[in-house]
Amino acid sequence: MKVPDFFESDLKVIDAELEKLMPPEDTPPASIHRAMRYSVFAGGKRLRPILCYEASRLYTLNPEPVVPVACAVEFIHTYSLIHDDLPALDNDDLRRGKQTCHKVFGEAIAILAGDALLTLAFKTLAEAPLDTAMRRVNVLAEIANAAGTVKGMVGGQVADLEAEGKQVTPEALEYIHRSKTAALIRGAVTAGGIAGGAGDAHIERLRRFGEQIGWAFQIVDDILDVEESSAALGKTAGKDEAQKKATYPALYGVEKSREIADDLSKKALKELDCYGERAGRLRALSQFLVARRT
Repeated sequence: MKVPDFFESDLKVIDAELEKLMPPEDTPPASIHRAMRYSVFAGGKRLRPILCYEASRLYTLNPEPVVPVACAVEFIHTYSLIHDDLPALDNDDLRRGKQTCHKVFGEAIAILAGDALLTLAFKTLAEAPLDTAMRRVNVLAEIANAAGTVKGMVGGQVADLEAEGKQVTPEALEYIHRSKTAALIRGAVTAGGIAGGAGDAHIERLRRFGEQIGWAFQIVDDILDVEESSAALGKTAGKDEAQKKATYPALYGVEKSREIADDLSKKALKELDCYGERAGRLRALSQFLVARRT
């Protein structure tokens, strides 16, 4: 399935803002800024920031102030990839079709580049041009929770690491996927809604939508790791099986995993029904996340 028609225009908006927010590569100390920019501009699809941006459109006719929020999500996502690829974690050589950050700049600079992107993310959120300080605080809290240890990205990464080579229960596998991947997607979508002016009931609806579509997204990633090549994925294929990772195909097989992802996708899209055509872009993007091949 191809990316939706609006995707390229959204991508240009996000990339232009990322360029403005990041220090030029010759800003001292240049080594860290080169490493940060190398990873951020290595060719990512910007799925999370675009989800954030499009979620805000449900509630505002002017999503421009939300763009820095979306970029902060991308900074957090990229930091997590840099750290995931390090020898102490997944020990990978390929990311987004290029050499991983630590392979180009060394482990020390890669660690610091991830740290710097996380720091830049929260600076960006604190300075986002939203209409009230409380809205900025609520957005910041939402994203911080999504990236943290309690049902958040870091907690999921820890559970994923500790599950390697072990038999996991369906409940443990669900926790890993809902935390390590779905949480940041949930945070991106919900933060977009908050930044756009959504009320409490709608925020909860977006939170459910984001978690379900993020969970389905990670299951599809598990399937692609089995079915696709490294060239197609832009990262090392077959890594999950080689490292004996806890994945849906390993527990359920590919076909059952695909059924679970499809069911989650349907539940997620159901949350958008009340918006009608207004949610057309968000709906199309969600369908792409689950139907994609690479």
